[in-house]
Amino acid sequence: MSVLLMDVGNFRVKWGVLDDGDIRRTGHISQEKIREEGLTVLTTKLPRHVDAVRACNVAGTSFGTRLSGVIGMHCNADVHFARSERRGWGVTNRYRQPRRLGVDRWVAMIGAWAETQCSCLIVDAGTAVTLDAIDDDGNHLGGQIIPGVETMLHSLSVATSDVPLVKGQPKQSAGDLKMFGRNTASAVREGAQNAIAGAVDRAYRTLQSNGYEPTIILTGGGASRILNALDEASLHRPNLVLHGLAHMLESAQ
Repeated sequence: MSVLLMDVGNFRVKWGVLDDGDIRRTGHISQEKIREEGLTVLTTKLPRHVDAVRACNVAGTSFGTRLSGVIGMHCNADVHFARSERRGWGVTNRYRQPRRLGVDRWVAMIGAWAETQCSCLIVDAGTAVTLDAIDDDGNHLGGQIIPGVETMLHSLSVATSDVPLVKGQPKQSAGDLKMFGRNTASAVREGAQNAIAGAVDRAYRTLQSNGYEPTIILTGGGASRILNALDEASLHRPNLVLHGLAHMLESAQ
């Protein structure tokens, strides 16, 4: 059985094809490019012959409806969207209203739990950065949501008169003195990156102080930029949501 898996985010759309238990033919395209050229710029990159389509969408209901129609016709298969549940696939959602938990966070937790089967801290670094903690029994302890690097850079330029819009990304740093910028642009970039790294390190230490030894799992477009900035070793899983979708498909609850 061949299944097209799709991770539909606010910044980009990622995909891969699940075939015989492996995810192959992965790719991604920015939402900006889709807005400029239409959904055909996406479909030209996708396979036509699959048995099913499974998607995780946080780009809004309107976009999801358009995507479902176009992809369904292109692949000649119905598009099934994941949704957040109270519990399933070894993970228990502790939100009072389970459906209010972002479905990308839910699917990422399922993917992380399928790999680790122990306490973990899942960090998804995108337009927003989400941190979600799972205990050793698969219970979601809760999470945090903070602005991503690009969002921080934009907000500073809007809210201040003397800080310009800074583009580009900070280099990976290992916590040495290079984290202190010697001009405004580098100071802003380093500050944004280290705000995120500091939040992750503090969340990790808090879990440790409560008796857990969590595995840190990084995903999202900005994950590679904070790998070396963290105090603790971590796993980089760029396609964690795709792996979560695959596990949901292959495993009974």
